[in-house]
Amino acid sequence: MGSMKDSTVSKKSLDFALRITKAYKYIVENTQEYVLSKQILRSGTSVGALVREAEFAESRNDFVHKLSIALKEANETEYWLILLKEAGCLSDAAFQSLQADCQELIKLLVSIIKTTKQKRE
Repeated sequence: MGSMKDSTVSKKSLDFALRITKAYKYIVENTQEYVLSKQILRSGTSVGALVREAEFAESRNDFVHKLSIALKEANETEYWLILLKEAGCLSDAAFQSLQADCQELIKLLVSIIKTTKQKRE
């Protein structure tokens, strides 16, 4: 489906995964919270992995499918961010910054999926 290696969504999803990884380390070291932090690590890093996987999609349908799963993971990550903030494991500033990045990824993914579906028709 074309290379997305240098695309905005590819770069932003990798950067987001790195931020989530650092947030995970911070949460574990400073609050000793292991269950919720592991959830956000899993979902937050899988967004970029799925975007990478979509680079070699077998068809437009496969491309849309992989990005749709990435979108679901991004949405799940936002849920864990809210829960971690409400549980007192993330500061308001950290939450707002991570949530803004997460929402930006969600918007990008929605846009790419929508555009690709329109091209299919």
